[in-house]
Amino acid sequence: TILGLMAGILFLMAYTPLGYLNIGPLAVTFNVIPVAVCAIVLGPTGGAIAGAVFGLTSFMQAMGIGGVSAALFQINPLMTAVQCFGPRILDGICIGFIYRAVHKRANTYVSCAVTGFFSAFLNTLFFMTALVVMFGNTELIRNLMGGHNIIVGCCLMVGVNAISEMVSSTIITAAVGTALSKAHLIPAV
Repeated sequence: TILGLMAGILFLMAYTPLGYLNIGPLAVTFNVIPVAVCAIVLGPTGGAIAGAVFGLTSFMQAMGIGGVSAALFQINPLMTAVQCFGPRILDGICIGFIYRAVHKRANTYVSCAVTGFFSAFLNTLFFMTALVVMFGNTELIRNLMGGHNIIVGCCLMVGVNAISEMVSSTIITAAVGTALSKAHLIPAV
């Protein structure tokens, strides 16, 4: 039930203004939050499945809505699929294990806050790493970097974006996770 609800929320967030705060060519995504909630409640497997749903929404956007992902899809659709799915699935798996490890040593609020932080942090790290590895030599990415070294360009490009995602994901995931714990929907670890 939780997985279905979070998948529905991911689709709702992906195709309405609820999921993204657009700032120029970048978008602060709140879609990492349902992935974090699934990882908290359902573990690494639930996180991976929610991450795959997040990846699916990203890939569907790449096939038609626009933005950088749509431009990447024009360059190489297969690599764009890997770019959309791989980092999100890996993020879900990792944060499931992070929650389990932290929850053994801290209360639910702290565990959920740490999981929320790492959900956004790892999503950005994995997504940007995949972008650099698979598309770093393309003209599109070189132009986005504005002549900077690709690593410096990535840091400049996602700096404010990543910080905003980490702060919002930490606060919201901690609140949602605590509420789910009080409702006895989070299993004892």
